[in-house]
Amino acid sequence: MAETSFTSVILPAYNEEATVAAVIGALIKAGRWHEILVIDDGSSDATADRARAAGAQVISHPYNKGNGAAVKTGLRHASGEFILILDADGQHQATLAPRLVRRLGDYDLVVGARSSVSQASVARRLGNTMLAWLATYLSGRQIVDLTSGFRAAKRTLILEFIHLLPNGFSTPTTTTLAFIKAGYNVAFEPAEAGTRVGHSKIRLSRDGIKFFLILLRVITIFSPLRVFMPISAVGLTIGGTYAVWTAVTQSHITNSSVLLIALGVIVFLLGLVSEQISALRFERGNVSREATDEIDSATLTQRGDDPNV
Repeated sequence: MAETSFTSVILPAYNEEATVAAVIGALIKAGRWHEILVIDDGSSDATADRARAAGAQVISHPYNKGNGAAVKTGLRHASGEFILILDADGQHQATLAPRLVRRLGDYDLVVGARSSVSQASVARRLGNTMLAWLATYLSGRQIVDLTSGFRAAKRTLILEFIHLLPNGFSTPTTTTLAFIKAGYNVAFEPAEAGTRVGHSKIRLSRDGIKFFLILLRVITIFSPLRVFMPISAVGLTIGGTYAVWTAVTQSHITNSSVLLIALGVIVFLLGLVSEQISALRFERGNVSREATDEIDSATLTQRGDDPNV
């Protein structure tokens, strides 16, 4: 079972002077943490000063880069065995943080899953529900909450996917799908969210398409056939059905039906090639990690340290 004392807390913050100190205070009361890192993402208010006064270590960006960029900065500076990420706007209940961390003994990623009631607006609930449904289909695993920023993970594992994380607001989406498709153990822990102070920086009309495209991007990296197969099936079904209908009613097969069938075959073959590339990519990654572990063990042995201690 994981402990809070081995956990680095990462709070990405942008103009959260009204809430950041209260969040840090609640975290300190909830458990004894390895460190609390506030990543001040170019705030124009007193976010950094209030975070320091509350007892956190502050790392500041010279300008606003985005929530994902702040999380990546936190991951690069964190030194704990485990990572806890939550927003600094007061939505997430810090009292639930130790519960997420404790489940890392059995799981590699634990997501604080919100109920639909605790999500902001009807439009936001509908958007998140649609994304979760699509992600469930594409990933082959039931996903309760795709966009929750409240999550705990093993640091070495989440660092494997740091190159996939965007600088914007879809880091939760990317990490959830990446962990699932890479075969790691993912759990969804019920965690009701409160009302944020101030206004959300996510706009459904502006960011909804970005979430959708990132979802497709991650799935095509890990399991391309999940995307290519439905497109291929549609082309083959429509083309084949139309070819049979014209052959029966008009005694010939039209060019359009042939083109649709050819499109379905080509898309299917592209999916197969992409699947092979994906498999080779992860096989190479596993070999590289094993080689790195062997080199690290050899280095420790040469220095007289026991790598198993």
